[in-house]
Amino acid sequence: MSRWLASGNGLRGFLGWWGNGLAAWLPARMRQALAARGDRLLLQPQGEAMALSRQHESQVHALASLPLPLPAGSDALAGVLRETAADLPRWLLLPASLGLRRSLPLPAAARERLRDVLGFEIERQTPFSPADVLYDGRVLAVREDGQLQVELVVVPRPRFDAAVAQLGGSAAALAGVDLADAEGQALGVNLLPPEQRRQQRDPWRVWNLVLALAAVLALVLGMAQLLDNRRAAADALQADMAKRETQARGINAQRQQLIDAVEGGAYLGAQHNGRPSAVEIMNTLSQRIPDGAWLEKLAIDGDQLTLIGLSNQAAALVGKLEGAPQWRTPALSGALQQDPRSRMDRFTLIAQLAGTPAATKAKEVPDGPR
Repeated sequence: MSRWLASGNGLRGFLGWWGNGLAAWLPARMRQALAARGDRLLLQPQGEAMALSRQHESQVHALASLPLPLPAGSDALAGVLRETAADLPRWLLLPASLGLRRSLPLPAAARERLRDVLGFEIERQTPFSPADVLYDGRVLAVREDGQLQVELVVVPRPRFDAAVAQLGGSAAALAGVDLADAEGQALGVNLLPPEQRRQQRDPWRVWNLVLALAAVLALVLGMAQLLDNRRAAADALQADMAKRETQARGINAQRQQLIDAVEGGAYLGAQHNGRPSAVEIMNTLSQRIPDGAWLEKLAIDGDQLTLIGLSNQAAALVGKLEGAPQWRTPALSGALQQDPRSRMDRFTLIAQLAGTPAATKAKEVPDGPR
């Protein structure tokens, strides 16, 4: 795979296939305009004439033939070229007899700076110095050991100057110089030094810049819109969470109120159910108080029973009231006082009301979690 990519043939083939597939969706006029971007105008000296041809990929179409030498001081080609070929980059195609070609192996790392590396090989591979020639190179193949098989192409400068002198004023517009092979086909090198090559104005450059700026602007606007949407969604989520939190607090408050009400009702019910009723208390008192005793007041305050009355046997009342299931620990409160009219003792007796086991359990069980 790496050797296939290093050769460039597989990668170029894939990119070409992919580009052709995309171009098939474009309108016909746009496809023609894009196809013409790779074309070039070949100026090929042939004896006493200059052949003008248009090269599209590997196909060459003849356009015109002009007598040599061309007039100096003006661009003689502008008047004979058609509109479709006037803007093509101009290349001088020199005959194969004017150049010298040498094949040599180079390391794979030399591909990135092939022209600079070949500049050091000129004196070893040719009888010329780098200052006396125009040179370039091309990769022929990738060897099995990973090295590059490169071809060095050299044209002596005097021969080049003689060929350029025949172009007159058209020589200043050259974008490159190529060398023909034995069959007259261009090798695909550019012998012209980089500083002398005329840069062809790309008619699509402005449109490319405009489209690039539009794409960047659309990307920025899309990202800004995305951020706004995310920010709006975050704000809406935060507001919804705050609303739900308020509702949850209200529900918790109502739930706590309900729990308190239920627990309070349960406690009051337990207290009520565990305490003897007033009827039971009065019934038991009527059975236990002897005939010589009268009650003036009976009061129930919480769990305390208070009896106030007169009796001729007040000291014996405590024994009479003990053992009743409705109260416990009866006792006289304060000193006995004799009533002057009835000659009986006035007494005050208190007792603690007895609770049922349910009431006692309600008191002892702690509050559960709320």
